[in-house]
This record gives sequence, structure tokens and C-alpha cells, in this order.
Amino acid sequence: MTIDDKHVMSMSEKTARRQLAERGVTMDHIAELVLFLQKKYHPNLQLEECKENIEQVLKKREVQNAIITGIQLDVLAEKGLLDEPLQTIISTDESLYGVDETLALAIINVYGSIGFTNYGYIDKEKPGILQYLNDKSHGKVHTFLDDIVGAIAAAASSRLAHKAAQTE
Repeated sequence: MTIDDKHVMSMSEKTARRQLAERGVTMDHIAELVLFLQKKYHPNLQLEECKENIEQVLKKREVQNAIITGIQLDVLAEKGLLDEPLQTIISTDESLYGVDETLALAIINVYGSIGFTNYGYIDKEKPGILQYLNDKSHGKVHTFLDDIVGAIAAAASSRLAHKAAQTE
């Protein structure tokens, strides 16, 4: 990796973290989702360990790129800056669109097949911050963000599960 690659990666990570924060998503929000997914399997799991796994997920370039891309599309839709029919599809979170979930799969894919199960479950249940992000009544567009946040939590949960399996 060249110095330029490190700089770009550092910029991408900072941008992704900043964009999550600007959209109201905190590490605590995501950690609570990880805890939701893993508490049954790890009864002594603490938020701090959840956050450590999220931190590692956020260091992955594929994850950073998905965050930046998805949030940018949400923001553009919120401002009405996309061409039709994409503007309506994203601003209304059309149920058959599926590109938002496909982008989220790029995040999950980093940590193996267990991530798909975690993601499917959390996407269906919509606990915590996901319920808020999925609510259209506040005027914000989170078509991509709700799936991205769920995918980050699913990936961190998968990482945690892989780590636990290695120590057994």
C-alpha cells in the first residue's frame, strides 16, 4: 500500500464516519444492534466489545465505500436532485427496488455467510435505530442508510461470532 492509498483510505473512513454521524447514527446505536443480534449467544456481551467489532468493520474499504455511496444517494433524493424515476423510487423507499439491500450485501459479504442470516433477521425486525431510520414520517430519506446500518451491525455480529468460535 502506498502513502496515497493510506491517505485515500483514511479520507474514506473519516468521510464514512462523519456521514453516519451527520445522519444521526452513533456507535452506540449500532452497538445496541450488535448486542440485539448476539446477546442470546453471548450472555455476558457488553456494548464495549460490540463497539470494538464495529470499529474493525468500519476500517474495511468496501464498507466505507458502501456507506459513502448509500448516504450520498439518500441525501440527493432528500434534496430532490435525482432524475425520475430514481427520485421517486429512492425517496419513497419503493419495496421492490432492492438496490439498497444489494449495496448492504457488499458490507455483509466481508464477513461470510453468517452475516446474511444476521442481516435478514435484523432487517425484518428493525430494532432500535433501524425503526427510526425506516420511519418516513420525519421527512428524511434513509432508503440506503437503514440497510447500511443493519449490515454494519450484522457484519460486526458475524465478526464477533467468528472470533468466539476460534476461542472455543
